[in-house]
Amino acid sequence: MASIRQLKKEIEFLSSQMIGDCIDFVQTFNGKEMEAMAVIDEIVLLHNTTIDKINNPDGKDNPKLVKGFYLKLKQEYVTGVNDAYKKLEGLVK
Repeated sequence: MASIRQLKKEIEFLSSQMIGDCIDFVQTFNGKEMEAMAVIDEIVLLHNTTIDKINNPDGKDNPKLVKGFYLKLKQEYVTGVNDAYKKLEGLVK
């Protein structure tokens, strides 16, 4: 892991991209605003909880535990973003 600062920037970027895609969806398709807003709420919650976890890692004294913690956290975040994109894709169909 390069740094906590860089990880936070990457999470901020991915979250903002997802929210931007939801806003584009709302502007393009009529009648599904509430579903898109639910996806936005989900991604905002995921973003906030992930940043909170980054600021409070488990096992601060053991570098191996910290490394494993951040690896697991990144995987959970990416999985959450992928799930949100799947929900948005389902709204298009």
